[in-house]
Amino acid sequence: MTKRQLISSGSPYEASIGYSRAVVHGDWVFVSGTTGFNYETMTIAEDVVSQAEQCLKNIEAALKQAGATMADVVKVTYVLPDANEFEACWPVLQRYFGEVRPACMVISAGLLDPRMRIEAEVTAIKG
Repeated sequence: MTKRQLISSGSPYEASIGYSRAVVHGDWVFVSGTTGFNYETMTIAEDVVSQAEQCLKNIEAALKQAGATMADVVKVTYVLPDANEFEACWPVLQRYFGEVRPACMVISAGLLDPRMRIEAEVTAIKG
C-alpha cells in the first residue's frame, strides 16, 4: 500500500481549514490552490504579477519538500478574480513553465480573500 505524505507551508489556513499544501501519493504530487502570500512575512503584494511570482515560488517550495521540481508538473489550474489580469502574468508563467508546458486551465472566480489576485494548483509526477 502506498503511503501518503502530507506537506505543509506553515500557512495558518491549512490548520484552520483542514488541508495540506501538498499531498504526495507514490510518484504523484498534488499541490493545493496556492496564492501569492509570502508565508514568512504573512504579507501579500498588491499587484497580480508580483503575486504570480510569489505563488509559483510557494508551489516550487512545496514541490521541493515533496521531492519534485517544477519540471515534474503535468497540470496547472489558475484562478483569477479578473481574467483580464491573466495576460500580465504570462512572462512569469513562461519563466517557470516555458520548457515544461504542462496542461493548463484558467478560471475566473472569486477568491477567499479580496487581496488575492491569482491562485494556482498543480499536479506533478516525480521523475
